[in-house]
Amino acid sequence: MTATAPETRQGSTPEGPGSQPPGRRERKKQRTREALVDAAFTLFAEKGFDATTVEEIADAVDVSSRTFFRYFASKEDVALTFQEEQTRAVMAALAERPPDEPIMTALRRTVVEIARACERGELGFDPDRFQCLLGMMSDSPTLMAGSLEHAQKKQQLLTGIIAERMGTDPATDLRPHVIAASATCGFQAASDVARRHEGAFGSLSETIDQAFAILEQGLNS
Repeated sequence: MTATAPETRQGSTPEGPGSQPPGRRERKKQRTREALVDAAFTLFAEKGFDATTVEEIADAVDVSSRTFFRYFASKEDVALTFQEEQTRAVMAALAERPPDEPIMTALRRTVVEIARACERGELGFDPDRFQCLLGMMSDSPTLMAGSLEHAQKKQQLLTGIIAERMGTDPATDLRPHVIAASATCGFQAASDVARRHEGAFGSLSETIDQAFAILEQGLNS
């Protein structure tokens, strides 16, 4: 479980016309951050999330706990780097969907696409790390709470993207808020079912697809 592409992209300087490559200090900081994430997930896989300490993660990279806290607020923060990268990928993919595509259809196809990429190790995602995170959230109420908090914080960003696609103002139109909340709840419901009833509805991406199909078709049908 050594692939680190999702975390490598996070926090890097975007390249483009007029952009400057990161300096030596920034590259060193990025390498330290990536090393901490790698060490954390290795320990999580070996010992479990709750049994792993910040001190052990820092020791594995030969840095102090104080240095660890320069990069992450907690070990929950480290574990959720994968979820953060998933969210970024979803937002980017949603922005690329055809503008005339119905919004819930666009959300369904986007979220399923990224979930499948995580399962298959595509788009730079590490499937072992993905499975490790799913297992940890099943075993750790603390990490699950952190995951839900993360999703709630990102819901506002999703609302803005949906409103832009719909050509409306979320300050005066309730629909983007309801759609974003429905999508968030649909994803969380599918994830919960996949953890509690493994394989009952297929893989996680297949379960998500079915959950979003319900939203797409309408709850009264």
